[in-house]
Amino acid sequence: MTSDPTTVAKLDELLTAIRAYPDPRRAADEWKQAFRLLQKAGLPTGRVTGVVGMRDVAGLTTMIQELSAPAEAAPPAGEVPSEETCRLAMRAYRKRQALTQLDEESQLGRSPLSKGAATRPTAIIPPAEWPESVWQELARQGKLKYIGHGFYELPREANE
Repeated sequence: MTSDPTTVAKLDELLTAIRAYPDPRRAADEWKQAFRLLQKAGLPTGRVTGVVGMRDVAGLTTMIQELSAPAEAAPPAGEVPSEETCRLAMRAYRKRQALTQLDEESQLGRSPLSKGAATRPTAIIPPAEWPESVWQELARQGKLKYIGHGFYELPREANE
């Protein structure tokens, strides 16, 4: 997560401009600029999209505060998650994968004329409740495989 002082200052200016509107949801240009700056700052994409998509002023304020004081928001760099944390995160990952598979299988929009059953989703974005360092540690241990763009999957032998 980047805490560039100029980025934080620009985000503060945008937040002030957004709050100046009678209806903050109408500040489309300011929200677009804030979205771009938050993406560049390295905050989780899903969280940024949620705050900007819902035009959440309180959420934007929280993100700006996290960027201005990153040492308090993030765990120290180089700290390896505990084995218990990794175990709980892996359980959450498997639960998320099972729910994703059930959601995929329950789709009614498939044509009965199409060939075969639905494909099983193998890679998912892990739960956001756990920091990225936990998922990187699980990938380093070989329990998960990082395939890019925030997606992880179980290794082939564990997946079958």
